[in-house]
Amino acid sequence: MSTSPDPQLPADQAGRTENEIELKDVVGLSQGEIVRRRFFRHKGAMVGLVVLVAVALLALTSVGVGPIPGWWQFTGKETTLAIVNPGGAPTLQMPTWLGGEGFAIGSHPFGQDELGRDMFARVMHGVQTSLMVMFIIGIVACAIGVLVGSLAGFYRGRLDTLLMRTTDLFITVPTIVIGAVIGKIAGRVSGWLFAVALGLILWTGLARLVRGEFLALREREFVDAARVAGASSRRIIFKHILPNAIGTIIVSTTLLMSSAILLETALSFLGFGIQPPDISLGKLIYDYQQAFSTRPWLFWWPGLFIVVIALTVNFIGDGLRDAFDPRQKRIPSERKMAKAMAEDGTGRRAYVSTVRPQDDVRNAGMGG
Repeated sequence: MSTSPDPQLPADQAGRTENEIELKDVVGLSQGEIVRRRFFRHKGAMVGLVVLVAVALLALTSVGVGPIPGWWQFTGKETTLAIVNPGGAPTLQMPTWLGGEGFAIGSHPFGQDELGRDMFARVMHGVQTSLMVMFIIGIVACAIGVLVGSLAGFYRGRLDTLLMRTTDLFITVPTIVIGAVIGKIAGRVSGWLFAVALGLILWTGLARLVRGEFLALREREFVDAARVAGASSRRIIFKHILPNAIGTIIVSTTLLMSSAILLETALSFLGFGIQPPDISLGKLIYDYQQAFSTRPWLFWWPGLFIVVIALTVNFIGDGLRDAFDPRQKRIPSERKMAKAMAEDGTGRRAYVSTVRPQDDVRNAGMGG
């Protein structure tokens, strides 16, 4: 009577081979190089990063920044322009293979409003403002959240109670309500002040995450070793604990920035955000809401860029999460698995040539 091979052995061998392939890819690399390699291998993050950089460059170079002029012929503030197409329809035409009459940009590719102002220039100004607000909110909220969370998690006791009760106080009040009040006050002054004000109320979630990380890391052996060596609390926080929590901080900040641009859009749409003469994407939607049924292109382009920016930031955040999390593993291809198992010196060459590694795992889970 013939006996079948132990089904657990191929599964164990496949698991060991996966670990060997992963270790071989990172041998001799520092932690920063490992994180960078994992991030650059994340296809979604790379697509998101390229698209976000392209959108930022388009907005900055087309209409210029401050006194620096751009290459686009209009500023979006002219009210004496003749309306080219009926109703100010976009002059952009699709190529023939998409059902259009032939690709053409024209003088107003995003169309014109009722005053003849060029929508492409106005949308690009809106993208600049929205990106500025997003980054400022991320920086301010990150600074406050990391400071509050690290102090609460490291020192605990009364300081932890005081800081967390303050955080709970901010959480209990709806963000949209606080943002509306702040936007009504700060939005009339300037866009950057509006962004700073929003950053002062959006740090609560990050503070809780950082506190949890510090509570876990402060009990680790390397922190005890630093205390025994005579390191001060400040050095332990900045040199030992904070670098180990940087992954959580970066990922949470990117996701916060994605939600921040949506909050700014919502507040501007309600009339509590960016005020003239500044332009934001949400403000554009608010200004042209009455023309939704007659001139929908006034909504298409601002809405499209809002969605694109939010999605790209989320994709970048996913890539950073996978790069910083050591529990995330890149599954090697079937070809790499077969090659590694055939060359590992265990004498299982014949098995690899007939059975795929994922079949091993499946058979092991089914009991043979």
